[in-house]
Formats: sequence, C-alpha cells, structure tokens
Amino acid sequence: MTVRAIHRYALATRIAHWLWVVAFAVLVSSGLQIFNAAPYLDASDKSDPAHRVFAIGSPRDGVGETMLFGRTFTTTGALGWTDDGAGGAGARAFPGWLTIPSYQDLADGRRWHLFFAWIAAVCWLTWLVSSAIKGSLQKLVLRPSDLPKLWPMQAYYFHMRKEAPPHGVYNPLQKAAYTLLMFVLAPLVVLTGIALAPGVDAAFPWLTVLFGGRQFARLWHFAAMLALLAFFAGHVLLVLTQGFVNQMNAMITGWYRLGEHEGDGA
Repeated sequence: MTVRAIHRYALATRIAHWLWVVAFAVLVSSGLQIFNAAPYLDASDKSDPAHRVFAIGSPRDGVGETMLFGRTFTTTGALGWTDDGAGGAGARAFPGWLTIPSYQDLADGRRWHLFFAWIAAVCWLTWLVSSAIKGSLQKLVLRPSDLPKLWPMQAYYFHMRKEAPPHGVYNPLQKAAYTLLMFVLAPLVVLTGIALAPGVDAAFPWLTVLFGGRQFARLWHFAAMLALLAFFAGHVLLVLTQGFVNQMNAMITGWYRLGEHEGDGA
C-alpha cells in the first residue's frame, strides 16, 4: 500500500505551538501563585462569602480544607496546608512546587503571568496568521456537515466501531474541540484576564462590568483555565493513543502520514 503524506504544519506554526506549550505551563503556574493571594472564587460582583463557590484554606495549623459549592473536603498535604515553597509546610492554597515562584510572592507572580501572557498571545496570533495563509485554518472549523459524524467518531475512539467515519485532515471531534478553543475559550480567558488588570478596570470599567464584576471575572477566568487544561489533557491523550510517533513527527518536521480513512481536504 502506498503511504501518503502531507505537509500539515508550517515552520511558524510548529515554533508557535511549542512556545505556546511553555507559555501556557508558566501561565497556569503563575496564575495559581496569584490565586494563592486570595484563594477563593465568588459568584458575585465583589467579594462575598455568602456567594462563595470555591475556596481553599486552613482552619487551623496542620489542616487544609477545600470548599466546593458548599461542601468541604479535607485536603491536608495537597491543598490548604502544604508545601510552602521554602522547605517546610504551611497555610497555602496551592503547593510551592506547583507555583511560580515557589514561595508566596504576588508581585513576582503577576510579572511572570503578564510576561508569558504576551508570549502566548504572540504565539496564538502567529499560529492564526500562519494557518490562514497556508489555508489550514478553515479545515479546523466545525461545519454543519460534520455534526452527524460526531457520534460515530466518538464511537470509534471508544472502540464501539471498527472504522472511523471518513473525514479530511481533521476529524469532526478535532474540529469541534478547536472551534470551541478558538471562538469560546481563548477569547474568554483573554478578555477576563484583561478585565482583571487594575489599569484596564480603571480605564474601561465597562469590560469588568460585562463579566459581572471583578469576582465574577475571576470565576470565569479560573473556569476557562480549567477548560483549557481539560482540552490540553484530551489533546495529549489523543496524541498518545492515535499514532504518537506520526503526530509528534508532524509537529516537529511538519510532515504527517495519512491514515486509510483520512483525506487531505476539509
């Protein structure tokens, strides 16, 4: 059988991809550092314990607790009372090994977050422009004709059917994920992050109001971060289970070997 291969990823796309991976990891880590300064989320326009939906704290020395939608769980050693980033343990929402910097420092956390936010934004724009020029961006968008193929594709992944439904370079589930990422999650995390910046809040208060106030903006920002982490986890899982060597080769060299049911169209 003849092996068909296409040049799927341009050099700029590949560089932007790997830089974005690094930037995203730093953004999450520094974001948790920032969260530690006020380790709670309120469904309110301002800080209000009566509308608290998530909180991590330490009611007493040696005990960590996490509250989610009114239910409290003991999370000592993992959340609330954990690694303090200085060789010991203490009252701290997320542990030092998970934050940048490891020790509690809100100012440095914000500097890391802002710097890598710009790197992530440049990578994102580079990827968008490169994909648009190459003509691959339109192949990532979910179309009405893809909707009937969503369940058959899921059935294939869950080994409920032997063959995947015919598709182009990207299957319908990939298109759905990338469409959600491009048009919902990415704009949400960027806009809520901007709304949380004190200078922006002072100059353009309507943006913060648009998201329901600063506390609601924090809630949306945190939720969008969790959704991006879920997307990233799913992305890694698919790479690991759907031809790891081929997928990694494509993201390193640009060349992708087409499977039996794959096409080079949309």
